[in-house]
Amino acid sequence: MELYLDSANLKEIEEGFKLGFLNGLTTTPTFMQREGINDIDGTIVKLSKMVPVLQIEALGNTAEDILKEAERQIKLGLDPKKTVFKIPVSLEGVRACKLLRNKGYLVNVHLVYTLQQAYMAMHAGATYVCPLVGRLQDQGHDALALVEQCVQAVEYYGYDTKIMFSSVRNTEHVRNAINIGVHTITVPLKILKSLTDNNFTTLGTEQFITDTRLMTVKVGEAINRTNPIVAADTKISDAIIKMTEYGFGAIIITNTDGSVKGVFTDGDLRRLISTGRDALNKKMSDLTYKTPVSIDADALLNEAAAVFKKTSVDNILVLSSGKPIGMLDIQDLKN
Repeated sequence: MELYLDSANLKEIEEGFKLGFLNGLTTTPTFMQREGINDIDGTIVKLSKMVPVLQIEALGNTAEDILKEAERQIKLGLDPKKTVFKIPVSLEGVRACKLLRNKGYLVNVHLVYTLQQAYMAMHAGATYVCPLVGRLQDQGHDALALVEQCVQAVEYYGYDTKIMFSSVRNTEHVRNAINIGVHTITVPLKILKSLTDNNFTTLGTEQFITDTRLMTVKVGEAINRTNPIVAADTKISDAIIKMTEYGFGAIIITNTDGSVKGVFTDGDLRRLISTGRDALNKKMSDLTYKTPVSIDADALLNEAAAVFKKTSVDNILVLSSGKPIGMLDIQDLKN
């Protein structure tokens, strides 16, 4: 099934065709008017150089007028093999379709609302026949049945015509088009971009990324570049201020030789304050510390995850050659 972008917005078109696999672009005078485009011919030429196939309007009161307009546009420098002329279905429109096809031009007979209209376009040799699904559904009609009938007619009678599913309003329309077996669909960028979205896919991808990171990234590579350290002779009140500045829920206390005396956490702070405000005037060396949970900087995050799970702590002291270089927060496993 061919996939076209339906737009006249240059930024959307550039973004959409970066995908590299869209078959072409459909656009309308209405789209161009909404975008504030005044130089229609200049825009058409520009678009023709941006996309593999360009489908543009060829309008006129008679078949001869439509043919004349199509050939005028070709003379702008368009490639006949990469340009499809869109003609609204009518008696003159299908006659124009035959005239253009006799000259080897590609034609999309669109604004189709009935099977009879589609049949006339197919029999006139239309390259594409384009029912407008969203608009038909707005009027209360069974648009999907019409599209399916058009596909069946092409297959049953052997017409060399592709049925284009257009006026796409939602991702469900795309699923409908696939199920019906249409040959082409043209889709707005907003809907095109949402076709790969799925919450379960997102969650699964995030899990894969997290698990890969655990197996390949070292602890020293994952820690925050800030090393939250204060000397043991620092007043507790000053250490608390530094702890806030560092933005950690823990701070490393070091001896004069740079070795680790202990780790002071926000839990320790709450317990200390409960003993009275006077405790804040003491020095960090006056406190008693447990042996801190630590890990070597060269260890993989997988090992750190096991430590977090075993100890139920939120921060692990990170050492390199026995010296503290920072703290690993449990959230660092995911970032």
